[in-house]
Amino acid sequence: MFKNSRLFKLLLIIIMVLYVTIPTIHADDMNETTDEKDKIDEQIIETVSNQTDIPDINSRAAVVIDRNSNTILFGKNETQRRKMASTTKIMTCLLVIENCNLSDTVEVSKKSAGTGGSRLGLKTGDKITIRDLLYGLMLCSGNDTAVALAEHVSGSVENFAILMNKRAKELGLENTNFETPHGLDKDNHYTTAYELALLANYALNNETFSKIVGTKSHTVTINGYPKTISNTNELLGNLNGVYGIKTGFTNGANRCLVTACKRDDLDIICVVLGADTKNLRTKDSIKLIEYTFKTFKPVSIDVLINKKFEEWKQNNLDDFTIIKGQNKNLKLKILPLKYNKIPIKKDLIDNIDILITCQKTLEAPLASNSNLGSIEILSDGKIVASTQILLDCDINKKEIFDYFYEFWKFHLNLSNINI
Repeated sequence: MFKNSRLFKLLLIIIMVLYVTIPTIHADDMNETTDEKDKIDEQIIETVSNQTDIPDINSRAAVVIDRNSNTILFGKNETQRRKMASTTKIMTCLLVIENCNLSDTVEVSKKSAGTGGSRLGLKTGDKITIRDLLYGLMLCSGNDTAVALAEHVSGSVENFAILMNKRAKELGLENTNFETPHGLDKDNHYTTAYELALLANYALNNETFSKIVGTKSHTVTINGYPKTISNTNELLGNLNGVYGIKTGFTNGANRCLVTACKRDDLDIICVVLGADTKNLRTKDSIKLIEYTFKTFKPVSIDVLINKKFEEWKQNNLDDFTIIKGQNKNLKLKILPLKYNKIPIKKDLIDNIDILITCQKTLEAPLASNSNLGSIEILSDGKIVASTQILLDCDINKKEIFDYFYEFWKFHLNLSNINI
């Protein structure tokens, strides 16, 4: 009995050591929910707001883009492939919204109920609507809800990953690949900070998605019983202008955060990937957000381009030569811009350059909307926007009758001169 007692104690010690030393992999911290102790220290915001230099951040990769134009306003390893943890759920949520009736009820499978990491707390056989599953997915970052939704949409996690990758390709995300709906670490599960920002920007155009990720707390109903959950996003409700969207953490991805923030006319997406701690993730995000709003201002580039183009036409239309063309009355226009405003560094707004390049020797025939040149807007020597100069009329080639007419008209004028 003494020997068995010693053996039992030894086994117990081994189990305890293994429990402490073996890292647990989560798609989000179990303690990611925002409560009073998690509120952002106002001193941190004030200190960061007073910084004028380009931020020095802990995160391995980061990007800030303008939502209107997808222009990169800050980047650090923004095209480097990295694990993205539960920010994966941005795609999961979007696909479910696009493919499901959110009022439908789902019965939770054993696989879904057994999924580890951050959870809504689903059990096998539980019944819950898709809408409430989505809130569980995006607020408390439930891995169990991710699997339940994937199985409902595609029958399995593996089939849902195929759908995720198909959608990624449709959105032009060439350096993004999904293996799971929740983001637990997999070797072939990755994205880049820039492509994650593009995905977030697209998803936020969906009204239902935007509402979910902008919700601070929500009460879901499981088997007819209410359960209130809170958003893991520490910036939501604590930093001016923040309205979403998703946190993330695994041992492989470290701390991740995608944030949407709008102040006045400037609307941005900020992504940080691979921060060492939650505190550093928060600080990095605040640094980048405050730097962006302190440094950039949206400029109406359509007004600048149209004004410059009209001035240019007045000074240059007489210099055009149209070879073999019937029509000598040249009309030009510019291709409508994809966006009317673009953020420019405030100290460079008065030094914006507009470069116009256009062919001045043309040969008929030319069809309306033929591309003749370009207009580029440059800030600090870099092209920040461009458009095309197009022909705004058809120019037909002269026929033999046109040459006879010109010959006759020319000699008639000579005769009048002689008289």
